[in-house]
Amino acid sequence: MKVVLSEEHADHFPTHELAGGQWIRPHECPERWQYVYDELSTRALCEFIKPDALEMKSVLGVHSADFMQFLETAWDEWVAEGFAGEAIPTVFPARRMQQRVPDYIDGKLGYYALAIETAITRGTWNAARSSAACAQTAQRFISQAGEPAAFALCRPPGHHAAIDLYGGYCFLNNAAIAAQGFLDEGAKRVAILDVDFHHGNGTQDIFYQRNDVLFLSLHGDPVHAFPHFLGYADETGHADGEGYNVNYPLPPGTSYAKWKLALENAIEKIQAFKPDALVISLGVDTFKKDPISFFKLESADFTDYGQLLGHLSLPTLFVMEGGYAVEEIGINTANVIQGFINAQ
Repeated sequence: MKVVLSEEHADHFPTHELAGGQWIRPHECPERWQYVYDELSTRALCEFIKPDALEMKSVLGVHSADFMQFLETAWDEWVAEGFAGEAIPTVFPARRMQQRVPDYIDGKLGYYALAIETAITRGTWNAARSSAACAQTAQRFISQAGEPAAFALCRPPGHHAAIDLYGGYCFLNNAAIAAQGFLDEGAKRVAILDVDFHHGNGTQDIFYQRNDVLFLSLHGDPVHAFPHFLGYADETGHADGEGYNVNYPLPPGTSYAKWKLALENAIEKIQAFKPDALVISLGVDTFKKDPISFFKLESADFTDYGQLLGHLSLPTLFVMEGGYAVEEIGINTANVIQGFINAQ
């Protein structure tokens, strides 16, 4: 399988994250990428390829132009104001407040952010753009070169990035950009299956009123888990998108047996939809040792569900999302790819 990756991911690495009332070293760190790369290399499963330059058509098909302008200029605006630290918002347009974009960068950060754990640094825009380029290049290996499957080793991740919001470690929605790319190049229907522990709120937001993309997400119940304010089972789409959004919120302590039941139901819906391509938002933070999740999957379970995805026999793009048990993230990611390849 071709794996598209870029070392420019390391340009983004904030030094602090606010968690539990304390500043900690971010869970989303460059080692995550390295462990996945090392494990895939050891198993000799893949051919590694650098991405082509990012083309903006599919990006602007899922993100607003003003949001792109903000991400591109935020750091320079922050520095121009004389701030020495990393760019983190301090105020948000909460209920009954005006939804207007301020001129001042501190206000802009709050307008475009959905959470404060995700800092912007000098290299963030370059890393986010490179991450999206990995997804786009991998997508084109499938849609243009006829590859049956590919893997975009993206960092930063993307599924929390909405039409005009960043947060949850995400800036550009790599999976959504890839899905839009498939559609731009002739696909009529694309399915996105999000198996990250956290709900893909950004992907849902982007496609919620559309019927050309079926979005399905298995995740920790937002009553208990980030992002808290989206991901409930009664969110089924709106207008043209009614019925094309499917959420599977699952409780603390969910075992693989229960998680697999939700996956099998999602697979049935994908088969009924008959997509021209399948995008997998591959988060492996469902692992039992992950520091910011509460599911109980074992490493062998990732191989098993990789096989289930392989049995779909669809053109399939894997896009790397979360997973923060650093020592096992490489094993669990490679297990999914191994299982998928074994099923072919």
